[in-house]
Amino acid sequence: MLSRTIYYALKPFIPWDLRMWLRRRHAAAQRAAHGDVWPTNEKAGFTPPNWPGWPDGKQFAIVLTHDVEGSKGLLRVEDMMRLEQKCGYKSSFNFVPEGEYRVPDALRHTLGCSGFEVGVHGLHHDGKLYASKREFGRRAARIREYASRWGASGFRSPFMQHNLAWLHELGLEYDASTFDTDPFEPQPDAAETIFPFWVARPDGAGYVELPYTLVQDSTLFTVLEEKNIDIWKRKLDWIAAHGGMALLNTHPDYACFEGRPGKGEFPAVLYEEFLRYATERYGGQFWQALPRDVARYYCASLPVSARNTRKQICMLTYSGYEFDNRVRRYAETLAARGDRVDVIALAHRDQPVGSAVLKGVNIQRIQSRNSAERSQLEYLFRLLRFFASSRKVMARQHARKRYDVIHVHNMPDFLVFAAWAPKRAGAKIILDIHDIMPELYVSKFRRKPSDPVVRLLLRVEKMAGWFSDHVIISNDLWRNRLMARSVPGDRCSVFVNHIDPAIFYRRERSRDDGKTIILFPGTFQWHQGLDIAIKAFDRIRERVPNAELHFYGRGQEQAALIELCEQLKLTDRVRFFSSVDLDKIPEVIANADVGIVPKRANSFGDEAYSTKIMEFMSQGVPVVASRTKIDQFYFDDSVIRFFPSGDDMAMAEAMMEVIENHSLRRRLVGNAQDYAERNSWNSKKAEYLNLVDALSTEVFSPEIPAEATVQA
Repeated sequence: MLSRTIYYALKPFIPWDLRMWLRRRHAAAQRAAHGDVWPTNEKAGFTPPNWPGWPDGKQFAIVLTHDVEGSKGLLRVEDMMRLEQKCGYKSSFNFVPEGEYRVPDALRHTLGCSGFEVGVHGLHHDGKLYASKREFGRRAARIREYASRWGASGFRSPFMQHNLAWLHELGLEYDASTFDTDPFEPQPDAAETIFPFWVARPDGAGYVELPYTLVQDSTLFTVLEEKNIDIWKRKLDWIAAHGGMALLNTHPDYACFEGRPGKGEFPAVLYEEFLRYATERYGGQFWQALPRDVARYYCASLPVSARNTRKQICMLTYSGYEFDNRVRRYAETLAARGDRVDVIALAHRDQPVGSAVLKGVNIQRIQSRNSAERSQLEYLFRLLRFFASSRKVMARQHARKRYDVIHVHNMPDFLVFAAWAPKRAGAKIILDIHDIMPELYVSKFRRKPSDPVVRLLLRVEKMAGWFSDHVIISNDLWRNRLMARSVPGDRCSVFVNHIDPAIFYRRERSRDDGKTIILFPGTFQWHQGLDIAIKAFDRIRERVPNAELHFYGRGQEQAALIELCEQLKLTDRVRFFSSVDLDKIPEVIANADVGIVPKRANSFGDEAYSTKIMEFMSQGVPVVASRTKIDQFYFDDSVIRFFPSGDDMAMAEAMMEVIENHSLRRRLVGNAQDYAERNSWNSKKAEYLNLVDALSTEVFSPEIPAEATVQA
């Protein structure tokens, strides 16, 4: 950003020949480095979700736009208009309101009467529109007045600069300042799509973004020094094959209509050749539309909830992505509406370090975690290593992509500081607290609340909350605690671990072996009370001789649990399985007869929400759970068979009652399934998307500066 500011400040004083020499050298290097994504980026060709197709069944669209930079371009507007009319096309001309020329009312009238469109091209053509939020707000007020006076529907920034979060302030129908792929622009972060997309505000308003998808004339002929339009032709053919939008931006300033082209100009006949090529090759197959027509068609064809977006989101988690229900739920929800989501995560078990794509989400595994940590120091070392690596990866990716939102998942809380560089550059930060760390530390390592490490964790929690733009907490009880000690209430939201119906839809039971399977899937930690479950199972093994207790997962208590099973001679009846992918766990649950959640009601377990309860409910498996504060907050006896926490005899009786009392089973299962349907992720995902949209929408002061009056 600073380098661009310096460039635009010095540009008026740098001779044209020197500037062009520098640009050509830079472009040659960029062309060599980005040959895999320019002029065609295969990712940009994917059809967005809910895409309605083009009007009248047309295969693709052609949209022509022109940016009129200076007085020379203004004098050539009518020449360009006549050329397009001769070829059977219409276009939009974007004018600079306060540049080196003033737009005659007669010219705008002529364009409008001839079926052409007029748009606004910045305020000044100086590259300083986004120099600061204050400066943008000042200029935006004047741009709005010019747009109103001209009857303009759309906008394009000079030099293709863009900050989509700020452009809501213009109040226009569309913006056209981005591109599908263009490494030669000063701000080269690409939209990676050849389709229109929606830039939403949390109140349901927004605007349509129209990326240009054919390389600009100035880049093609002046910077890259191409002598023909082969690149335009090949790209048009590719866009047509993918059913997208061929949006071309040319400049009357650089088009020579008579005589020999001057410095920085190209023969206008090359543009005419392109128009004739499109007509001759694809006549009748495309919709030739003005930008405003595309924006209005898009809005009329899709309700707000179905419009695809292209926000840049990064998620950071010290976990294996495929196994983390909470992280996947957010990421896949964003990807499903068209956002580009990168996840920086661990390689779990035998997964390789490297990149992968799952359901449209880009996963970058930067570190392995093949076993549970054996000590606090080992755990801390791995965390710090992950923190350092993720900080570098995120900073590098942000420099190329400009993330709108960074969503960081604890544990630990300090992982949020890995987003320091993106935050300084304008990205908004969400800290998602899955587990509240001071209380978890006390429970996991059997420490006292006065322990120095606990005090340190409390301080880190407060600093992380201050650093974040918004904090998500996983249940209401913890929100109250967090607000009391670390985070203001207006920056804190609750998102319970609701199940995603896209994953936890009802599976059919495939097992028919006569066994009674009691199931626990999750981490093997002391607060989970799995030793209590084993002792309770020991009490019923004679009463239910065909019963087995199955544990899926891993954790620091596994060795102790296995030893307990050996002492009780239960090794043939209690079985331990490795964790399974999130997509497979519903099948495991569907084949169980009873789901158990035997948590200890200590300071952490008493308030830690159990996602597995809702997972059991979704598959029609009755739940036996300890009576903790958090589970009584969300559930009651109509959906769960509770027992007093820590009482293995009471747990045994509860399991027996659920196994033997068929009417109780039916009642629990029926009520629980209704509850799960009412409280699934479908009921909350709109709230999460609104949060992301709110964070990525800049709010400006409502006052309009006095200097907002337009010039005559």
